This record gives sequence, C-alpha cells and structure tokens, in this order.
Amino acid sequence: MRSSSLNQREQSHIDALRCQFFALFSAEFQRLLVDMSRASLTANSTSSENSGEPEADACADQTRRTVLLGALATTACLGCSGHARADEDPPGSDERPQKGDVLVFSEGDKEGKLITAADLPAGGPPVHAWPKDPKTSVVRSASRLNEILIIKLDPAELDEKTAARAVDGIIAYSAICSHAGCPVTAWVKSDVGDKEVFKCMCHNSEYDPRAGAQVVFGPAPRRLAALPVALADGSLSVAGNFIGKVGGAQPG
Repeated sequence: MRSSSLNQREQSHIDALRCQFFALFSAEFQRLLVDMSRASLTANSTSSENSGEPEADACADQTRRTVLLGALATTACLGCSGHARADEDPPGSDERPQKGDVLVFSEGDKEGKLITAADLPAGGPPVHAWPKDPKTSVVRSASRLNEILIIKLDPAELDEKTAARAVDGIIAYSAICSHAGCPVTAWVKSDVGDKEVFKCMCHNSEYDPRAGAQVVFGPAPRRLAALPVALADGSLSVAGNFIGKVGGAQPG
C-alpha cells in the first residue's frame, strides 16, 4: 500500500539525483581549491624570492591542504546521500535479482503486492516491479538498478531471442536507461515507427521490447538489460540473472 511519504521508486530516483549533484559539487569544489592553490603558490613564490624561504615547502603545504579539503568535501557530500538510509535497508535489499525471486509492484495502489499474469494488460503499458526474496520477504529496492519493466505482448511479435526469455508473451527488462541512467517511464508510439516502445524522457531514447529492447531512437548506446521470467500459479518470478549491463553509460 502506498504511504503518504515517498514510495521506494521515488526515493531511489531522488537518491540517484543526489549522487549526481554531489559528484558535480565535489568536482567543482576541488577545481576551485586548485585555482586558489595556484594563486596562493604564485604569491608564495614571490614572497619566497624576496625572503629566501624555500618554494618547495610552500608548494607541499598548499598541495596537502587542497587534497585534504577536497577529500573532506567529497566525504561529506557522499555521506548526505546513500548512507543516510543505509541503516534502514535490510540485508540483501541491494543485491541484483536472483533466480527464484518473486516480482512485486514498485508503485501505485498495489505497491509491494505480487504481480500476476492477470495484472498485465495485453499490449502494454508495462508494469514497474521490484524483485523480492520469497524466503526472507526482503524487497530488493535499495538499489534503483533493480527496478524492472514487465510487459505482455503478442508472442508472435517477439523475435527468437526475446521469445526464449518470455513466458506467454510476458517479458521483463531493466527500467534504467543505458544512456545516462534515468528511469524509463513512458510507453508511447515511436518517433521512427508505428509501434509503441519504451521511452526515456530524459533524452528521448527509445527501446523496442519485441526485439530485445534494442535502441530504435535517441542517444542510448545499447539495449536495456533483459531479465528472464517464469510463471507459476499465476505469479511471476525471476528465471535468471540480468542479460546485459544494467545502468547508464555516463553520469547526468
């Protein structure tokens, strides 16, 4: 059931944005320190020539100061992001999907509930899911890279390799764009064809789930990672590890 606070998918997306922001902040902060260091060294060099003090000592001192402050800034920034929630995440919640994991809704009124074949409308749109360890009941939602897109399509439309990973036309893919790591959220008509496709709204990359989620439009460098699925007693489960790399090729 969805609570009044942010759901797990929203929280994981916010954490990813924080990581990107803090990485940029740290890089800019360290660049500023280097510039300040160079300016200070120039002044120290002039002073050393006049006073006879060794320039090497001033350089070493300033370098140590720059490295120390940069490290402190980076540590502080990183500490503000993922580690803030580390104590709340049970063991196994950040592990990649495991064979035998069941699949549960990651959002909406059914958040946390098992996904059945009946929950998937024929022809889409996809359902967003998390893997869940059936033995420990731990939902693997501590890493946003674990979010999955599940969709039911006409088996006759699937290519051979995609059909081999599907069950009754049901297929699953990583919900993380391979370009910049944004979430893939849209199911829309392609800009280059007459069929509906997965679309990342960050930079307009499009993926065709019928052909292994290959890229059909936009800057994404590779297809979405695929996840084999199984069906037992009406409920969906994971049948194997991700096929392909999960996540983006570049930050931001």
